[in-house]
Order: sequence, then structure tokens, then C-alpha cells
Amino acid sequence: MENIEPLKALKSKNAGSVYIHIPFCKRKCSYCAFTSFAALNLADDYIKKLTTEIKHFYKGTPLNTLYIGGGTPSLLDIKHFKKIFSLFNFDKNAEITVEINPDSTDLKLLSSLYNLGVNRLSIGIQSFDDDILNNIGRLHTAKKAKDAVFLAQDTGFQNISIDLIYGLPKQNMKLWENDLTEAKSLGIQHISLYGLKIEEGTVFYKNQTAGKLRCLPDDDTQADMYEFAVKFLAPEFELYEISNFTCVPPALIKNNAAADDKMFQSRHNLNYWNEGEYYGFGISASGFLNNIRYQNTKNFKEYMENPLKAKETAVLTKQEKLEETIFLGFRKREGINTESINEKFEIDFDKKYAPVLQKFLDSKHIEKTKNGYRLTISGILVSNIILSEFLC
Repeated sequence: MENIEPLKALKSKNAGSVYIHIPFCKRKCSYCAFTSFAALNLADDYIKKLTTEIKHFYKGTPLNTLYIGGGTPSLLDIKHFKKIFSLFNFDKNAEITVEINPDSTDLKLLSSLYNLGVNRLSIGIQSFDDDILNNIGRLHTAKKAKDAVFLAQDTGFQNISIDLIYGLPKQNMKLWENDLTEAKSLGIQHISLYGLKIEEGTVFYKNQTAGKLRCLPDDDTQADMYEFAVKFLAPEFELYEISNFTCVPPALIKNNAAADDKMFQSRHNLNYWNEGEYYGFGISASGFLNNIRYQNTKNFKEYMENPLKAKETAVLTKQEKLEETIFLGFRKREGINTESINEKFEIDFDKKYAPVLQKFLDSKHIEKTKNGYRLTISGILVSNIILSEFLC
């Protein structure tokens, strides 16, 4: 990838999606590798710098999606949300998502967000087991997690997603089944499931290095947890991306019809997977504009000194773009569309990748679809290995 000077290129009149990173949290969770820290006293100053960045790059295109993540955005004062929202134009059907944590959620916040136009919540629950929650550094209980969902529903939110993690220390299949049972009982519209990854810089990484991280499910158990979840959540929830499930309308289940209602799929994330343009604002945020991928600095001091220049940028080559199309396409349950790829990159996909395709078709890790190919469930479990063979 070729490095470029960022300020001349990172503007677009076509980008209709925005991600904003809020780095503040009460306490760093043991598994978390995201840019976050306990410094809420700096929120006012941060929002000022964030405003400077947005005003410089955003060109007024009505947004189809806005996603505010973190960190813990629900720690912000409502005045901060009002300021952020005032900087954008929105399509009348825009999806506006805010991540919240159960321990920083109350009726006042939810009502204020709802009245501002937020129409989708992503709630970081991770588990419904109090011992596990305590062990991984979460500040809420299972009851508080469920109460946050119920409070959001009472406020009027009709598009609620929750996050759960599998493969956590001391987590077994029975506890995982309990988590999924609780999730299905909540009347929510979306579930995201993430396998635990021990990443450098986290508390878990330090503990593992020191030999202090015990009772961790092995890779086979984590794979079993994923396969179990896919089967257990159906038919009420349909897998539409490697880590994401959307609820299926009861009428479709009753009639055994195809789950083609995409109302509650994350439109913001689908824009990523469909290679759409998007802005990334705030410390460590990533964006994609004019075939350029960029990421803001993860250094808070650097960002606060100049939020306009603290960016790493790179132009994708044609080969890198093809590989990215394949990688992102295989993340979706519908898989890749070979006709679209052939037209876009002027190749014969089946011929170019014939040996790789045949290998994984034979092993049943990939299967043919009407429009191309997709990973099977067993293929998803080893997707990194499979996708690496599509790289030149």
C-alpha cells in the first residue's frame, strides 16, 4: 500500500456512513484491546477536538448510518451527543447507533438519546453469569444487564443489539447455553457473538504470559460453542455475518419462509462488508474514502494536539482491493458474488482460484451458491486459514 498525504484526499461527497470513537470508560476490561481509558474529565476537551475534525472533513452528505462506539459512549453527557449530532445531516431513514454499557445506563440517558433520534442501541453485556462478569472486569451484574434492555424497550427503542463473548475463563458449554437462553428471552432484534482473543496489551495477555490465566476453554471448545450458538439461536435468529445474528420475523418462521427481512441487520456494519465509503472520527478511528484506508492515531496526546494530521493513510492496489473484496465477502453468510467480482476486476474468479476453491469444496469448508461461494459453518471456524490461501 502506498502512503499518501492525508489532508488532500480524505474528503468525499459520497460517504454516507460515519463511525465516531469515544475512548472513555470507567475501567478497562480484562479482555479489551480497544483504545479506551478512564479519563472522563477530559470529555469536554475531546469533543472540541472531535468537532474540529468533523467540521474539516465532513462534506454534508446526508448520513445513512452513524455509529458511536468506544470505550463507553454512554458515559458522555447528553450535551456531547447534541453537539455531535448538530454537525451532521441525516437521511430521514438513517440508522443511528450508540453503544451503551449497563452500568452507565439510566432512564434519563435513554430518553434523551431516543429524543435526539438514536434508533438503535448496542449493549455490551458479554455474559449473564455474575462470576464471569466479575472475572473479566465488567462492572454490571446479569440483572443490571437485563434491566438495561428492559429500560431501553420501555423507552421506545425497537432495534436493540447485545454483545456476548464465548471462550471466556471458567465458561463451559452449560454456562454458554444459559447466556444464549437469556439472550433469546429478551425480545431483542440483534445478537453479536465474539470468540475471546487474547490480544497483546490486555490484562488477560499479561496474566497469560505470567501463567495466571487459568480455566480457559481450548480452541476446540470455543469452536463447539460457536457451532452450538448457530443451531441454538435458530430459527428465531439467523446468522448473516460471521459474528452477527438478526432476528427473524415470527411470520416467516411460522410459514417456514426464507428470512429475507433485513430490517434489523446492522446497516452500518453491512456498509463495511460491502466496501462502502465511511468516515472515521476520533482517536484510533478508521475510515475509507476514495479508495484510501486511513486510521487516526491511538495516541491521545497526538490527537488532541492536532486531530487533522494524526492519520496513517494508504491507497489500496488493485490486487489488495480484490483480496479485500474476497475477505469481506466471505464474512457475510451470503458469501461472494463471482459475477460482480469478475466484472469489477476483469478476471475469471473460478479459473484464477480453481485450486483453492476445489480444495475447500472437497473438504466442505466452502460451498457453491446461486451467485458464487460462501463459507460453511465449519469453514467459518477456520476462515483465517482459508482466506489466507486467496492471498497472492
